Amino acid sequence: MHIHILGICGTFMGGLAALAREAGHRVTGCDAGVYPPMSDQLRALGIDLIEGYGADQLALRPDVFVIGNVVSRARGPDGAPKFPLMEAILDAGARYTSGPQWLGEQVLHSRHVLAVAGTHGKTTTTAMLAWILEHAGLAPGFLVGGVPLNFGVSARLGRLPTDGTRAPFVIEADEYDTAFFDKRSKFVHYRPRTAVLNNLEFDHADIFDDLAAIERQFHHLLRTVPASGRVIANGLEESIARVLHMGLYSELRTFGAADSDYTAEGDPQDFAVLRRGEAVARVRWSLSGTHNQLNALAALAAAEHLGVAPDVAAEALAGFAHVRRRLEVRGTVALPGGAVTVYDDFAHHPTAIRTTVDGLRRRLDREGRGSERILAIFEPRSNTMKLGTMKAQLPWALESAALAFCHAGGLDWDAAAALAPLGERAQVAPDIDTLVAQVAAAVRPGDHLLCMSNGAFGGVHGRLLAALRPQ
Repeated sequence: MHIHILGICGTFMGGLAALAREAGHRVTGCDAGVYPPMSDQLRALGIDLIEGYGADQLALRPDVFVIGNVVSRARGPDGAPKFPLMEAILDAGARYTSGPQWLGEQVLHSRHVLAVAGTHGKTTTTAMLAWILEHAGLAPGFLVGGVPLNFGVSARLGRLPTDGTRAPFVIEADEYDTAFFDKRSKFVHYRPRTAVLNNLEFDHADIFDDLAAIERQFHHLLRTVPASGRVIANGLEESIARVLHMGLYSELRTFGAADSDYTAEGDPQDFAVLRRGEAVARVRWSLSGTHNQLNALAALAAAEHLGVAPDVAAEALAGFAHVRRRLEVRGTVALPGGAVTVYDDFAHHPTAIRTTVDGLRRRLDREGRGSERILAIFEPRSNTMKLGTMKAQLPWALESAALAFCHAGGLDWDAAAALAPLGERAQVAPDIDTLVAQVAAAVRPGDHLLCMSNGAFGGVHGRLLAALRPQ
């Protein structure tokens, strides 16, 4: 089968392309501003990439066009379509489908799908679960919204089904909508047998009116889990309790709360795993933060549904190397009096920003480095943050940072006013050059520069390192 993917350089669509290529399909694709790292990965797989969405690509005559959710029917001020290829596909009556639907029909239908859903921690927990299954010898397939360092790739088919058995496939289950012609959440196409509900709060203000609308989509996910399946739910989340109250049709296991099936006892870096009050494993690893402790419980509970014992899962987690862009050190600069460290992190929602800053703060405190400062450098880039829906939460999210620097370019709301409660601890910049200059002027030896964005952030990490190096 020849598939042509529109929006191929996105994390999900690029992973889908890699899976399709591995399965033996001919894959081509297009995107606006074909960009690395996904463009490099795809070219290495022999996938031809085309710049832009020109209607002339209809001449490729693939068996099916696979449409990413970046594609729309939008038109510019002059009335010209933003995606001419999509208009040509519709005019020609050519066959097309969404990425999640193609994946569900062509890859996932014969697998034991383990889907990890939640507002935060999806990527990390998906990577953890895939690594646990790998360590247990199950050779899972997976599609992760990032690059797990244990694997070095974001997607693979893994062991294929044989003799009627359902080989495992772990997937990050995103609640964002599927395509311009299918406004259901992506995850309703995955039909999991094991579904993890990690946490749930309001996000994606561009497509959801309120938290209740997202809870309804999570309930739709539960409707697709068979009676023989298992739902793994965070017992600390009232929103998830409401989802379960709408209807549960499968076996339930909970984690996190005192009365949950799976709980943790001890520091997040060294803790006992209790199953209904009985110690069944101990996790000693390099990750920090209560959020990662909860992620570990979720992954461990999901793996047990496939017969992986908790102590085996704990062994795997001891060697878990995390995911790129999760407190990833991008470089250090030696200065008289102490080195400055620059980090890259994907955090963009206020809760994720707070969790990331607090996690780094606790790590430094635990290492006896409590006097070292954290400088939070961020851009409100997600659709939700661009709308300003959660701007009032930013001062709360940044409480543990010594200083905060916001790239406010392209925002329609006043970032300086939103950050005013932080007083002189916060600065706002209209562009990356100004942002780098502000940070460079404020840096002291021993500082930790925590850059947070769900995009490339204008290469700010490298620019900060260059600006700080002695000339």
